[in-house]
Amino acid sequence: MHEKEKDLIDAFLRGQVDRRGLIKGLGAMGLAAGTAGTLLNLGQTRALAADFDWQAHKGKTIKLLLNKHPYADAMIANLENFKKLTGMEVVYDVFPEDVYFDKVTAALSASSPEYDAFMTGAYMTWTYGPAGWITDLNEWIKDPTKTNVNYAWDDFLPGVWKSCAWNGQPGGALGSDDAKQWCIPWGFEQNNITYNKGMFDKVGVSVPGNMDEMVATAAKLTKDVGGGVYGIGVRGSRSWATIHPGFLSAYANFDQKDLNVSADGKLSAAMNTAESKAFHKQWVQMIQESGPKDWSTYTWYQVGTDLGAGASAMIYDADILGYFMNGGDNKMAGKLAFSAFKANPAAKAPTPNIWIWSLSMSNFSKDKDATWYFMQWASGPEHALFGATKMDFVNPVRQSVWNDEMFREKLNKSYPGYVEMFDVSAPGASIKFTPQPLFFDLTTEWAATLQKMVAKEVPIDEGLDMLATSVDGQLKEAGLG
Repeated sequence: MHEKEKDLIDAFLRGQVDRRGLIKGLGAMGLAAGTAGTLLNLGQTRALAADFDWQAHKGKTIKLLLNKHPYADAMIANLENFKKLTGMEVVYDVFPEDVYFDKVTAALSASSPEYDAFMTGAYMTWTYGPAGWITDLNEWIKDPTKTNVNYAWDDFLPGVWKSCAWNGQPGGALGSDDAKQWCIPWGFEQNNITYNKGMFDKVGVSVPGNMDEMVATAAKLTKDVGGGVYGIGVRGSRSWATIHPGFLSAYANFDQKDLNVSADGKLSAAMNTAESKAFHKQWVQMIQESGPKDWSTYTWYQVGTDLGAGASAMIYDADILGYFMNGGDNKMAGKLAFSAFKANPAAKAPTPNIWIWSLSMSNFSKDKDATWYFMQWASGPEHALFGATKMDFVNPVRQSVWNDEMFREKLNKSYPGYVEMFDVSAPGASIKFTPQPLFFDLTTEWAATLQKMVAKEVPIDEGLDMLATSVDGQLKEAGLG
């Protein structure tokens, strides 16, 4: 790196030059964007090394268990900078999601020391934490001798990091003062609308602003777009994953809950209130009138591919699912747009439920301090900005990345409405479920009941009463109700 280039990058790192000025200045020196990005990474690595003893574990090796995902791809693409910064080696295994969580469970349940850290969903830590399989990371986060002062914990989006912290008590509030930080958020998904602008324009409809409008708009799109296109894609398989995206985001916006928590900590079903039954009726009507014919088989994959192929006019699901369908070799790439969704017309703002890909430390790691060095780098602001600007690392969990002008421009250029959607939704975004050990079983049963309602096998009111009775029985049997 020449002295002029070094001086300009140092000025950027000191906050004296913004990112636009940096790229413009490096370009004036004859550097291509890719080269400029490499030099910036080197400069950031050098700056990090000046503030903290990143070489404390030089020569050590840690091993990761990773899900095949753009978040993992971004980390791997930037891994050489970590190795240069720390002198450590990192090895990893990567598995597709259909087998990934089985690999995690097998390793943890066997108390295997093979993997030091791994990717996880925040929901999974409700099982891993109480089982003693993962480590409370507060010990490292709060230790200035082990955590770089520039790690900036307060830069994490509050609703996201709090959703990764739980005190281990069934029904305990996420992010409470006594919560254990079971995982570090890495990237997250809000649930909002992605829509095909051309189809909306053809039919002459606007983006729905509440649940009534969504039901009506989806029905009109199904009727008038033509070519077998259906109005809205939402998940429908017999899985907990059917409940957590659009469904629970809308449900929570009406101030509805999955479970009640009594003053003495006992749990009981909350999905058979009058308000919940009214919501279910709308949701079921929407799927019956405007969903895919084989809705009960639909997972993340089917919802996304139909949108990308032009088989559906909109989806109410993860925003990053729409992001990926708007790129690559998808038929509808470049034709999709994004909007926040407030299901309840009386609500002040959207309150999306979220999925959070996170990093956890195995309790069986042989070198937890060295593992933490990797975890704080991988979840740090420098790597987050690299992933967001150079790779497809959406959605970042740090406010500083969302404040970055070039990142926002990147989104605005190719993903219309995405930035505005985030700005409106993020303040209310968090996990809306009640943390408790029967989460997967009870939520999967909820999805099965929803299937029966859509298939008209059970009336909605009766179905929810039956579900609540079953849930209450399981909670009492487990000593939770």
